[in-house]
Amino acid sequence: MKKLLPQILICTLALFSCKREKAPELSEAAEPELPRLGFFADSLSVEEWTVKGGETFTGLFTRLGMESSAAFSLAQACDSVFDVRRLRAGNRLEAYYEGSSEEHQLRYVVYDNDRIRQTVFKCFDSLAVWTSERPTSYEQKFADVTITSSLWNDMLEGGASPLLILRLSDIYAWTVDFFGLQQGDRFRMIYGQTLCEDEIISVDTVYYSVFDRGSERKVAIMLDTGEQGSNIYWNEKGESMRKAFLKAPLQFTRISSGFSYHRKHPVTGQIKAHTAVDYAAPTGTPVMSIGDGTVLSVGWAGGGGNTVKIRHNSVYTTSYMHLSRYAKGLKAGQHVHQGQVIGYVGATGTATGPHLDFRVYMNGSPINPLKMESPPVEPLSEEYMPALDSLYEHYSFVLEDMR
Repeated sequence: MKKLLPQILICTLALFSCKREKAPELSEAAEPELPRLGFFADSLSVEEWTVKGGETFTGLFTRLGMESSAAFSLAQACDSVFDVRRLRAGNRLEAYYEGSSEEHQLRYVVYDNDRIRQTVFKCFDSLAVWTSERPTSYEQKFADVTITSSLWNDMLEGGASPLLILRLSDIYAWTVDFFGLQQGDRFRMIYGQTLCEDEIISVDTVYYSVFDRGSERKVAIMLDTGEQGSNIYWNEKGESMRKAFLKAPLQFTRISSGFSYHRKHPVTGQIKAHTAVDYAAPTGTPVMSIGDGTVLSVGWAGGGGNTVKIRHNSVYTTSYMHLSRYAKGLKAGQHVHQGQVIGYVGATGTATGPHLDFRVYMNGSPINPLKMESPPVEPLSEEYMPALDSLYEHYSFVLEDMR
């Protein structure tokens, strides 16, 4: 069978639109083409400003030099192009002026909605509003990171964006304990990222990844069949990278206390069993159900504070304690999905600080969550295995060639 080779997307986008839905058009073909922002700035002076907390649209443009009545008319002209109620404190903008510094007149304002999208306001004559986007580009990258201190620091030292950590945590959420990474653990990845003015905006796709720990190896290959739910990552055997249970119920925290039958309680000082894993995290950190299931209870549990219990099947039940609050509308009997937010980290009940007390019960008996093995969900359909084999062969060769 002809091998399926992965496509590498390389694209450069340079989009702009102005004056409501369209950019101003030149009436004469001989005139120079308008720049991206939709006006010529060469003869204008520019000043940088930021939006103040609580500042209104009219107040901002009055501060920049417009008459208040004109600023109000400009706000009315925004219509669906820009929501004047969504000015964000701290966002950057550029004001373009004409004339001397003593008598300069405001002509245009360019507001940064984010790192790509900008809104341009024409502040004289026929008031107008349009949008523009900074040019972006897409590139495929390779990263090889070995853990020496922390994944975050080692990612930076390896020349890769820490945004890549988010993608890896999604892919390996079921198979790698990111709270228990060890020195010598190694990630190798082929991925794509979007840049704007040489700044990394997003890590979009991880095409292939390998996690090594000693003789243990976990391969993740992206293959989107569009037929098997949201899963698009598989190992080289066609087994789903998704499992019945997540490795942890929250992201990017640390384990402050492990599973033990002989622990000194930090508050009471008593020696007793601690059949849970404590995750230290800031108050308000979202807590997720590690798997599909039915909520058994939502309520106060004495020393456990605000607690949610979930039955996943006839074998497994989980408990989430010390929550500051519950997810809106959560109640007993409700079905929840894997990864669904059920509450938020807190310090209710008997606790010295904000953390999640997470427990897993197997047939009614507590087990160590960090040692729980989780079966994969439905494997890749046989008809797609040739494509997966081809991708695996190709990317394996590419990684070896980059060593």
